[in-house]
Amino acid sequence: MLQHLKFDLGVPPEALYITADHNWFYNHSLFDVANDWHKQGGKIFFIDEVHKYPNWSAELKNIYDGLPEMQVVFSASSALDIYRGEADLSRRVITYLLAGLSFREFILFTRGIKFEAINIDDIRKNHQSLSRMVTEDFRPLPAFRKYLEVGYLPIIAEGEDTYLLKLKQVINTIVDIDLAYISSYNSGTAVKVKKLLGVIAESVPFKPNIAALARKLDLSRDSVYQYIYQLKDARLLNTLSFEGKGVSTLQKPEKIFLENSNLAFALKEKPDIGNIRETFVLNQLLNAGLKVSSPVEGDFITDGLTIEVGGKGKNSEQVKHMDNYIIASDNLETGAGNKAPVWLFGFLY
Repeated sequence: MLQHLKFDLGVPPEALYITADHNWFYNHSLFDVANDWHKQGGKIFFIDEVHKYPNWSAELKNIYDGLPEMQVVFSASSALDIYRGEADLSRRVITYLLAGLSFREFILFTRGIKFEAINIDDIRKNHQSLSRMVTEDFRPLPAFRKYLEVGYLPIIAEGEDTYLLKLKQVINTIVDIDLAYISSYNSGTAVKVKKLLGVIAESVPFKPNIAALARKLDLSRDSVYQYIYQLKDARLLNTLSFEGKGVSTLQKPEKIFLENSNLAFALKEKPDIGNIRETFVLNQLLNAGLKVSSPVEGDFITDGLTIEVGGKGKNSEQVKHMDNYIIASDNLETGAGNKAPVWLFGFLY
C-alpha cells in the first residue's frame, strides 16, 4: 500500500494510510477516523491489517454508505476473516487474492532475470522452444529446487536460512490465532488440525479416508470435513475433485494437497518428491486461474488436457491412449514430444 501511495499515486495529499492494529483504536473507531479525514478533504483511505480491528466489516459498511465519495482500500493477512467479512460488504467490495510467487516471478525476484508468462496451450504446443529459450542463458533446475523448498513467499528476501522457521510461524498463526478466532478453535482442536496437516504432508499424495482420519484425530466425520475446507480457505490446502463433481463442505475430495510445496518442507524434514511435484503443478495451475479436476487416468485435467506428473524417467504408459495429454517431468531442462519439463509450469503466471 505504501509503495502504491508513493510510486503510483505520488503521495497525494488527499490519501491517508493507517494500520488497524494501532493502539489509537483502543478508544477511536475506523468510522471516526474516516469521517474526520473526509472533513479535511480526504478522498482515499488505506487500512492495513483490518482483521485486527473488531467488527471491521460493519464499520467499513458504514463508511461506504455514509461517505460514498471516499475510496477505501483495505488489506488483511487473514484470508478467513476476509471471507467472513464479505457477507457484510456484499456488492460493496471487490476482493483481490494475492497468490505466492510463481517460479517465473521467483527468478525475477531473486535473480533479476525477466521471462514472459505463458499459458497452458503454449506448454502443450511449444514446450520445447519455450524451454530452449529459457535455458539459453539460464540453468533452471538448481533455482527450481530452491523454489520448491523456500521460494513461494517474498520472505525469501529476508534470508533463506530463516525462511522455513518463519513459514512455521505463519502456519502456527493461521491455526492458533486466525482459525481460533474465526472458527472458535481451542488449543486441543488446534493440535488436531496440525496433526491433519502433518498427515497430508507425509502422503503421496493424500487420498482421504475420512472415517480413518476421524478415528485417528478423535473427531467426528463432519468436523474433519469442516477443518479440511477451513484450511483450504486459509490457503493451507488445495483440494481436488472429479470433473463435473460439485464441492461442498460435507463432500470428500478425491485428493488433498498442501497449498504450496514450501509447506511440506516446513512440516516434514524430507517430504516425498512425488508429492512435492504434484503439489507444485496443482498450485501453479490454480494460481493461473485454471479449473483443475481429478481425471480417471493421469494426475490432473484442465481445459481438456490431461497432465501426468513424474520424474525424468516417467513414461506415457498411463495416458498414451489419450488424444490430449502431456507429461510433466522433473530433472529435465528441455523435453521432447509429449514430455515437458515440470518447471515450465511455473511460468503460467
